[in-house]
Amino acid sequence: MGTIERNPVHNLIADDEPRPVTIHNAAGRSPLLIVADHAGMLIPRALGTLGVSDAERARHIGWDIGIAPLCRMLADALDACLIQQNYSRLVIDCNRPPGTEQSMPVISESTPIPGNVGLSDADKAARITEIFEPYHAAIARELDRRNHGGLPVALIAMHSFTPVYKGEARPWHAGVLYNRDARFAQSLRRMLVRETGLVVGDNEPYSVDDFTDHTIPVHGERRALHHIAVEIRQDLITDEAGQRAWAERMARLLPVAYQEL
Repeated sequence: MGTIERNPVHNLIADDEPRPVTIHNAAGRSPLLIVADHAGMLIPRALGTLGVSDAERARHIGWDIGIAPLCRMLADALDACLIQQNYSRLVIDCNRPPGTEQSMPVISESTPIPGNVGLSDADKAARITEIFEPYHAAIARELDRRNHGGLPVALIAMHSFTPVYKGEARPWHAGVLYNRDARFAQSLRRMLVRETGLVVGDNEPYSVDDFTDHTIPVHGERRALHHIAVEIRQDLITDEAGQRAWAERMARLLPVAYQEL
């Protein structure tokens, strides 16, 4: 089991550590803006390992396996901008409203996260101000830039999911997620189900709502943008071949689904 460092945190991310946000292909001309809330698995040195072993942190509880390289391939294929978050969702989940139970979880699936137990208000504020807020500010700035320039934009939130969750096998190869506006999701789903051999979830294996999600409700719904959250089963994208195959599929289908709108 890893160590826990619980000294008061004031400057959570040191100057020599990676920034919380990476913007890939910032000048991309596609109207599709790709975001990846759980792309990274970094933990600031100030937090040690959160008391979680290397093997556990490398599982899905720590990040969306395969999604970062897939998104870069997809962004390159579409000439789209990608905004990705680089720190583990065990530090702070950037797709959960701050203050909710899963924002800084004390248990994830069945794994305890000792480093998240008994956090002070200052500890929580540091994670919010140094990781959560910079990521969402980067998304907001790009959406504002396109709005002020009269440029079209649609929000694409990319995720991966486990083939088995708490002992239950998941049959879907991918899923489309939405809340109040299903148009983009249903357009893409119609195309995905026509692909040979795919089982495609409709708000499965998850769904979007105001209490468990942040990115789509805040950046998509509140701005009245076309938007979609896409989930791809992680065992299909653990290697480069799978990542490239799914990136090519999404690069082929997403623009057509968007044009249907």
